Amino acid sequence: MVNYWQEFNIEKLQIVEAEKKKIRQEYERKQKQVEVRKKIEYSMQLNASRIKVLQAQDDLVNAMREAASKDLLNVSHHKFQHHHNYEGLLKSLIVQGLLILKEPAVLLRCRKEDLHMVQSVLHGANSEYAEKAKVHQPEIIVDSIHLPSAPSHDDPHALSCSGGVVLASRDGKIVFENTLDARLDVIYHGKLPEIRRLLFSQLAA
Repeated sequence: MVNYWQEFNIEKLQIVEAEKKKIRQEYERKQKQVEVRKKIEYSMQLNASRIKVLQAQDDLVNAMREAASKDLLNVSHHKFQHHHNYEGLLKSLIVQGLLILKEPAVLLRCRKEDLHMVQSVLHGANSEYAEKAKVHQPEIIVDSIHLPSAPSHDDPHALSCSGGVVLASRDGKIVFENTLDARLDVIYHGKLPEIRRLLFSQLAA
């Protein structure tokens, strides 16, 4: 009889211990699930914060790009052309384009409002190019199709050009866009890493 009760108690203890083990395992499993959920939630919140910071940084950089575009308009604006020597800038842009293309015949396109100024510097630009490149002066054909005018408040989404020129080989296979907008884009994208570093290096630290 004693053996029976001993066996019963042992069996009961084994069952109890097994149940305790199951409960502990279940508790540990649920605890791990809670920890995983907390980590996921924290990671999501952290990513959301990072996205907000990156978006704010992009907004600031884009605002600077927009401000630079507006300032660029003053270079070719008729009120400030003399102050910024826009005529001399047009000549330099034409010479640079000719040096890039190195073609015997070139098609040149400009804004309608810049046509008179381009024609006034064309001969000098051609002579300067020929002297620098040590070649005969190329034939420069001023296109009857013009570049878009400056941005307008009436239609801010329309195609626009802040000034400058576009040059192309006569067959149109080689095109060099030397507008003020294109020059700004080149500088902007080239300096973008440095701009971000100067603006946001303290945040990263």
